[in-house]
Amino acid sequence: MSTTSFNTPSRLHEADKAHLIEARQQLLQRMAHERGGLRSRAEVAADHFDNGFESRAQIQTERQTEFALNEHETAELGDIEAALERVQAGTYGICTDCGITIPAERLNAYPVAKRCIDCQSLAEHHR
Repeated sequence: MSTTSFNTPSRLHEADKAHLIEARQQLLQRMAHERGGLRSRAEVAADHFDNGFESRAQIQTERQTEFALNEHETAELGDIEAALERVQAGTYGICTDCGITIPAERLNAYPVAKRCIDCQSLAEHHR
C-alpha cells in the first residue's frame, strides 16, 4: 500500500497551472476590454489623431502610453505562456539559471518566476 502526500509536486504544479491559465484568461479579457474589443492598441492610438481638439504633444503622449501598455501586456502574456510551457515540460518551479527548486512562497507571490531570488537579483544587477 502506497501513501501519497496530498501536496505532491505534480499536484502543486497542477494548481499552479490552473492559476496561470486563469491569469492568462483575465489578461486577455482585460486587453480586449481596454482596446474596445478586437482592436489593437495601435488602432486605438491612431484614433487620437482624428481628434482635432487635442494638442500634438498630448496626442503623442497618449500614443506613447498606448504603445508602452501594449509592450507591458505582451511581455506579461509571454511570461505566462513560458511558465505554462515549463509546467508542461516538468521544469516549472526549477530555477532556469542554477537548477534549484524555487520556493513555493516565491511562486505563490510571482507564479511566472523562472529564477530563484539569488539568480533573479544577479540577472537584474547585470542589466
